[in-house]
Amino acid sequence: MKSILYFVILISLIGACSPRSAILKEVKSAEHDLQEHAGFVLYDLKSKKYLIEHNANKYFTPASNTKIFTFYTSLKMLGDSATALKYVQRGDSLIFWGMGDASFLYQNTFDNGRTLKFLQQAPGTLYFSSTNFHTETLGPGWAWDDYPYSYSAERSPFPLYGNLITIEKTPKSFTMVPDYFSRHFSLANQQHKQEEIIRGLDDNQLTYFPGKSPRSRWQVPYHYSSDLIVDLLSDTLKRTVEEISWIVQDDAISLYSVPLDSLYRVMMQDSDNFIAEQLLLQCAATISDTLKTEIAIKYAKENFLTDLPDQPNWVDGSGLSRYNLFTPRSIVKLWDKIYQYVPQDRLFSLLAVGGRNGTIKNWYKKETPFIYGKTGTLSNNHTLSGYLITRSGKILIFSMMNNNYLASTSEVRKRMEKILFTIHEKF
Repeated sequence: MKSILYFVILISLIGACSPRSAILKEVKSAEHDLQEHAGFVLYDLKSKKYLIEHNANKYFTPASNTKIFTFYTSLKMLGDSATALKYVQRGDSLIFWGMGDASFLYQNTFDNGRTLKFLQQAPGTLYFSSTNFHTETLGPGWAWDDYPYSYSAERSPFPLYGNLITIEKTPKSFTMVPDYFSRHFSLANQQHKQEEIIRGLDDNQLTYFPGKSPRSRWQVPYHYSSDLIVDLLSDTLKRTVEEISWIVQDDAISLYSVPLDSLYRVMMQDSDNFIAEQLLLQCAATISDTLKTEIAIKYAKENFLTDLPDQPNWVDGSGLSRYNLFTPRSIVKLWDKIYQYVPQDRLFSLLAVGGRNGTIKNWYKKETPFIYGKTGTLSNNHTLSGYLITRSGKILIFSMMNNNYLASTSEVRKRMEKILFTIHEKF
């Protein structure tokens, strides 16, 4: 009888000292110390077993982990290249519709110049139609007062310059790209604490306010209208573009631009919100004649995501919305689906890599990288999920979701880093 008791005690002690128990204890300790809500799942890709679960079935605000859903949907629905526009030739006129391609003249990603050259050299009069665009420029649940910041660029059917105005201050003046907006620029006499350039909420009027804290560069989203697109295109192409109200024609020809991997890479590594939103518009256009985010999301949920453990509440492409709600185990399942669909070499080249690039360039550093994934950050919320390669060579999938904390995000990251380093060493 005593031997059985000793055996039970021994097993209990071993379990208490196991890496799984230690990691779960650390997750719970961080949750307690930071007064947050935390979710954590660790999954073995080879054995298909869950190794650790904490609040795995609870819903969290994912922030930019939403882009994983956009990524998978785009992989499933789009081809190799982005669709720049559709066009028809009618007599001596070329009528075209934007297809939401984010790459056109966008400095943050590759642009092969194909669209620009096509429109510059097209014979006849150019007519732009926006009748296929049926979505709000700002997404549901976005913070309205984020509108002047570069991470909140508006959605549109024909993006130019990333839907941003880049402004640089020189010793004598200001320069703008595109220069078109210099006509909407004015100087204010009122001084602010920091130098600022503020855009009107519902227009493109830019006002510079001097300040004690100097700045030299700003990126401000411009406010979309079809009239503005026509003016911007005319100014950029150095030829007249006129507006017309035509529905997309059945015989319209598609013009393709950049390889989609060049967009995926910026979206997943640098967490580019604008690219994510535009990709979902492109997805919608593959199954309808309408650029509308909700069409793509509904189709993806019904055709690609029915096997997720928990139904996602998914409303935008980027994760700017606080209406998005996912569970840690659903995110892990989605990473599993992506791994089965995309060759590892290609997949890992598109993701943020700990200590090497993207949003985790300065975190999770090892001589040999071991974290490949996607972050998500909103105020008081931080998430990280993806693939973890252990020292023994195992590939694990993890999801760490931290919501509603008042501590600094840096402190949250430090606790996450400690946990992931332990997993790397012990599994």
